[in-house]
Amino acid sequence: MAEAERITGTPESEPGSGADPAAGSEGGEPAVEPEQGAGRGKRRIVALLVVAAVVYLLDLGSKLLVVAKLEHHAPIEVVGTLLQFEVIRNRGAAFGLGEALTIFLTIIAAAVILVIARIARKLYSLPWGIALGLLLGGAFGNLTDRIFRSPGVFEGAVVDFIAPAHFAVFNLADSAIVCGGILIVILSFRGLDPDGTVHKD
Repeated sequence: MAEAERITGTPESEPGSGADPAAGSEGGEPAVEPEQGAGRGKRRIVALLVVAAVVYLLDLGSKLLVVAKLEHHAPIEVVGTLLQFEVIRNRGAAFGLGEALTIFLTIIAAAVILVIARIARKLYSLPWGIALGLLLGGAFGNLTDRIFRSPGVFEGAVVDFIAPAHFAVFNLADSAIVCGGILIVILSFRGLDPDGTVHKD
């Protein structure tokens, strides 16, 4: 066998070396195909977009429904006086903050969307995809109100309707943004980056 390999020029493996032509160059580990990494990245981006679309559609649908059925009517008690549905037009940020900064808040929402789009280019983490999807869907939901609702483009008032007792009135987009932010904080504390790498300080 060794003679045949010498004639054909095929190198003979060292005994016990475990060398495998199909293996990678280090430690006998198979090389990772670039297509595999690209495929995982695409799946994470799909997850981001699906979460964002679900959040956006739920937020948009709920706002259209409550404006049509509840605006200019008495609040509806969901859990007695602890939780009610009451339509409020909010020109400020989440939970009624910063009502004099409507245009500035609109610019921030647009900037958040651009930042998420930039991060998504290197996204290989499913939890990060979910978190960014929550942020993206919520930002788009409230940005839609800013652009299309009165009193005008980029100055529109956001529709809020979830009214817990002794708390600010908010909407589903606000809830998604808060949940996405909390998830990002948790992922950051655990050392998980958007590109899927894990680091420990």
